[in-house]
Amino acid sequence: MDWNRDQIKQRLLVVCGGVAFFCALQNLPAVAGALRWALGVLSPFLAGGAIAFVLNVPMRAVESCLPRGKRWKPLRRPLALVLTLAAVSGVAALAVCVVSPGVGEALRSVTGQIPAAFQRVQEQLAELESWLPQLETLAADLQFDWKVLSEKAAALARDWGGGLVSSGGVLMAGVVSGVSTFVIGLIFSFYVLLQKERLARQGRQVLYALLPEPWADKTLEVLRLSNRTFSGFLSGQCVEAVILGTLFVAAMTIFRMPYALLVGVLIALTALIPVVGAFIGCIVGALLIAVTNPWQAVGFVVLFLVIQQIEGNLIYPHVVGGSVGLPSIWVLAAVTLGGKLMGVAGMLFFIPLCSVLYALFRGFVKARLKARRVPPRKWRDP
Repeated sequence: MDWNRDQIKQRLLVVCGGVAFFCALQNLPAVAGALRWALGVLSPFLAGGAIAFVLNVPMRAVESCLPRGKRWKPLRRPLALVLTLAAVSGVAALAVCVVSPGVGEALRSVTGQIPAAFQRVQEQLAELESWLPQLETLAADLQFDWKVLSEKAAALARDWGGGLVSSGGVLMAGVVSGVSTFVIGLIFSFYVLLQKERLARQGRQVLYALLPEPWADKTLEVLRLSNRTFSGFLSGQCVEAVILGTLFVAAMTIFRMPYALLVGVLIALTALIPVVGAFIGCIVGALLIAVTNPWQAVGFVVLFLVIQQIEGNLIYPHVVGGSVGLPSIWVLAAVTLGGKLMGVAGMLFFIPLCSVLYALFRGFVKARLKARRVPPRKWRDP
């Protein structure tokens, strides 16, 4: 059988790829260490790309509202970036201004109830006076080697002190590294946002230069689908969080529950975490209200369950569900899998990722059914 040059090249690539995969399986610890090192080096740029992607969603809306024309063309992109940063910073500052006084008031309320709690403890201790003779007799029968106990306590204190010092150094190093990574990533995101068209054009050039044209077309199609899905998910999740927080503020104000604005903002912020985020806000809100009135905390939980049903059945499917096109059962699976693998970031990332995979697999299945000429009556609902 005669092989041409392209066929020989393809078979050599397959053989080399198989050998490389086998070597990687034989040296998994070294491969994992190399991947960790590479992620550590690239983490500022990965963080910058993520920040740029998130900021690009509101930035496009801001830029579309700016005036057009030759005079405004060189100023549109920098002005849109500045306005977007100002809007995001303003929302964050507003949230802090709303949350901080409420948290301070809750702490003052808890502090004010501490004397009453001590009074209840004293009353309970007074009720145990009848048991004190038996307790004194039991204590007299116990024998303690105070010298040994003091030596053990001193050794434990030294170990804890050394652990605190070492963990404090590690913590400070982690904080400095995290801050520097964020700052470098933020600056990198500015460059990406200001030159996103040029970077996209260069990326397309690289794809068509390195890949066969059909593969490059398919890759760009997947990237466009991913961009639409992730952007729609971010915007829909933000709108849904604002709606949910507004509903809680209005309902708690109507029923005269305390901390209405604080709890509404907390639920709106935690609702950015899909599925489970609002429940975190519910727990925090119930604890804050329970400090003032435990029965109102029970009423708040009931109110939360009612609003959550309305939001989950009417609001979320229309606002977010349509933007990602993923059935609810797979949303739950994506949140669970993402949370297990990557924590909160995984919950946010895996829903649009699974939506992209779902759309690609759905298109593949339909194409296969069409290619195999399977009649629709065999796979549709009876």
